[in-house]
Amino acid sequence: MNEVVDAVALVEGEVRELVRRRGIDPMAEPDAVRVLVENVVREYDDRALVGTLPPLEDRDRAIRDICDAVAGLGPLQRYMDDPQVEEIWINAPGRVFIAKGGKSELTNTILTAGQIRDLVERMLKTSGRRIDFSTPFVDATLLDGSRLHVVIPDITREHWAVNIRKFVLTAHSLDELVGLGTLTAQAARFLEAAVVSGLNILVAGGTQAGKTTLLNCLAAAIPARERVITCEEVFELRIPLPDVVAMQTRQPSLEGTGEVPLRRLVKEALRMRPSRIIVGEVRQEECLDLLLAFNAGVPGMCTIHANSAREAVTKMCTLPLLAGENVGHGFVVPTVARSVDLVVHTKTDSRGRRRVQEIIGIPGRVEGHADSAVIETVDIFTMRDDRLVRADGFPPHPERFAAAGYDLASLLGHGGTF
Repeated sequence: MNEVVDAVALVEGEVRELVRRRGIDPMAEPDAVRVLVENVVREYDDRALVGTLPPLEDRDRAIRDICDAVAGLGPLQRYMDDPQVEEIWINAPGRVFIAKGGKSELTNTILTAGQIRDLVERMLKTSGRRIDFSTPFVDATLLDGSRLHVVIPDITREHWAVNIRKFVLTAHSLDELVGLGTLTAQAARFLEAAVVSGLNILVAGGTQAGKTTLLNCLAAAIPARERVITCEEVFELRIPLPDVVAMQTRQPSLEGTGEVPLRRLVKEALRMRPSRIIVGEVRQEECLDLLLAFNAGVPGMCTIHANSAREAVTKMCTLPLLAGENVGHGFVVPTVARSVDLVVHTKTDSRGRRRVQEIIGIPGRVEGHADSAVIETVDIFTMRDDRLVRADGFPPHPERFAAAGYDLASLLGHGGTF
């Protein structure tokens, strides 16, 4: 066994030296690294036959392991290559977890603290972001689109906490979501019509509930003639349209300058002639700027963490208050009522399936006064007997549907009154 390990280590050392001499970027040029590894392994086998070098007992496995070590994420690469693995996280060197089908499991992978730091450094190299004592948190996008989040001590108690949320876009359109059982065909037709008609849509749900995938599928329904500007903390959206500008936030420099928060991106997006603005997720005061954009006639979409559609509406009324003391409840509530048209709530069920639970409309009316004001909502689709079914409500702005060539009665049936 020691001879096998020594042989792989020898070949890996030769490959790393050749990579350094030839100026190859392993993470950016994995194919070049693989060709190099295959050549070095072939030459090593020839030398081992006539010399005293330990042989490689499993040539194919050696090539894979060396490629993973040099151009991949080492012991984590097999999970990155597994299409069923949705997320990988490390709580401690001996506590590496993965998620499959919405359920987590502890793996038998054991790393060292040094390996974890080296892996994080390798992943951050291509992102231009950093993590250190002054910046103990980092969000970054890997080359394959996966999202990395890292927290280090003394924010964590003892070990580095690493999360890799793989970019697994299981669907590219609303029709594909229907095929996966995420929503019904009638709900998909309605949502497509709502997007084309220019309604403002909020996608709500918990972590790993499929919000980003659903947002991508909604965005795919935007007419190709429109110009779309996206704003995200890190790049996650993949919108298949010809006129798209994607922007992400930026961390401050070592001197504490140069930070570009999400709120700034939303403001800049308004200066870029957008037909639509899409925000990956609203969490803080940028919610106010998004609402003002919606209210100014620029349609768009975003996601938000919430346990239900109505909780999402409440949260949209709360987050703008973080923008400053001069922003009050009396201004925000009617602005939300006039700006947000639909809320789609998605959830991961007990079997790990991501499913739309409800779609509600916001007619624009507010009940009550001042701090007790509540936004009126109507149920358009709701979950009954484990199935998304048509409710009684209708969405706002029927004239927009008509202008886009849609007949709401045909889309939804006669469930209620406008």
